[in-house]
Amino acid sequence: MHSTLPSISILSPVLVSALRRALRPLIKLMVAKGITYNYLSELLKDIFVEVADKEFRIGTKPSSDSHLSLLTGIHRKDIKRLRHCGYLNTETMPQAISMGARLVSLWTSDERFLDENKQPKPLPRFIREGGMISFEGLVASVSCDIRSRVVLDEWLRLGVARFDEKNRVCLNIAAFIPVHGFDEKAYFFGHNLHDHAAAATSNLLGENQPFLERSVYYDGLSENSVRILAEKSESLGMESLLAINKEALEMEKDDTSTSGSRYRMTFGIYYFSEPIDTEKPFGVKDSVNY
Repeated sequence: MHSTLPSISILSPVLVSALRRALRPLIKLMVAKGITYNYLSELLKDIFVEVADKEFRIGTKPSSDSHLSLLTGIHRKDIKRLRHCGYLNTETMPQAISMGARLVSLWTSDERFLDENKQPKPLPRFIREGGMISFEGLVASVSCDIRSRVVLDEWLRLGVARFDEKNRVCLNIAAFIPVHGFDEKAYFFGHNLHDHAAAATSNLLGENQPFLERSVYYDGLSENSVRILAEKSESLGMESLLAINKEALEMEKDDTSTSGSRYRMTFGIYYFSEPIDTEKPFGVKDSVNY
């Protein structure tokens, strides 16, 4: 019987418990969307081999099938098949996002498109109405190949934009979080969870200088307190996101004229709450992490 899995006795019980907790919401999503265990099992084989092949090489030489089998516990026959077929493309960006992200970045950071409170201005639809400070002008400043009407129709469908009473185009203040469009939301789901998990994994393995990865946690709050904190978190979080976005856009402009390696970054905010079943007296603070 082929088995190279480590004995459970040498695994960290705390790590196993953490993985079970992290996986539960993902399993909930998969069950809800018809992704079965058998399908996931084959997907995991592909990802295990891909990660082991890229991240755990000995020296500069490609890993052998035997070495990958030892690392992953997957049979050599399956590893040979997966390597021969090539790894699955896991980064499929919907067309609406590739250009949309750039437009939102400009709309939320360029002084021309901001009001006196540093919020995205409602924009007239056409250049003939507002010059370059219009939705048509915004699109034209990023690409001359795509008509603003095409972008606007898609944004209205996704709930990224809306019309106000003066028929001006208004940006969803959540800065390009689609209200509709499952594929678009799924893309951000994968992107954001990957980068959050990658930062936490790097910190846990001690691979690099620690990434920012902090949270504040209380478990003795009332429903009203949770609602107030959710509103406060959204307000402060958006301020932080917009500030980082504005600075990153300016830096990117300057960096185009410099040589050297290129990097990507993600700075994210999240908030979560749920009812708890506990006998702990109301109002007792459990823990805070800064």
